[in-house]
Amino acid sequence: MTESALVQRVIALDMEGVLTPEIWIAVAQRTGIDELRRTTRDEPDYDALMRYRIDVLNTHGVSLKQIREVIAELPLLEGAREFLDELRRRWVVVLLSDTFEQFDDHFLELMGYPHLLCHRLDVAEGRLAGWRRRVDDAKRCAVEAYRALNYHVTAIGDSYNDLTMLRAADAASLFRCPEAVAAANPDLPSVSTYRELLRWIDSVQVPATR
Repeated sequence: MTESALVQRVIALDMEGVLTPEIWIAVAQRTGIDELRRTTRDEPDYDALMRYRIDVLNTHGVSLKQIREVIAELPLLEGAREFLDELRRRWVVVLLSDTFEQFDDHFLELMGYPHLLCHRLDVAEGRLAGWRRRVDDAKRCAVEAYRALNYHVTAIGDSYNDLTMLRAADAASLFRCPEAVAAANPDLPSVSTYRELLRWIDSVQVPATR
């Protein structure tokens, strides 16, 4: 007879829009390039969105160095570090993000170096030349891998590109998402403050074994 395995809980968080500002919005504001205001809240096809962004950046001559300079001035969202610290005090936490290794060092320092899984940019002569995903639908794959290891996964996201991750999790909530995303997914809870989010996380029933 197979014994039941003890279940450990993992909290999986998107990064941009949940803990940090949207990087591309900040770059758009700094450079005055309005085309860069288009984000995953507007475009569900992430590959199409990134190819569009790279074309826009190269058309306007924006370098990786310039993008990193913008990121280096961004704070975390108000209350994000305290929220993250409370989660880490109680559970295992992983950030599942469609950001890039070349963008993340500033925010990782501000957040106390959490475990972040993300993508990588191809850079040529200081300009963005392309991007490399880990695997297709990496956020969903990460959630499914944790579940296969018998973790109970609670996932939080804010955009179209988070939906497959949320659907793969044991429990999921939207956080400060656009009205269109919430309206299209009425079965998912949707909250707007860290206090509400922590209260919802606490309310999730996690089995001791399975």
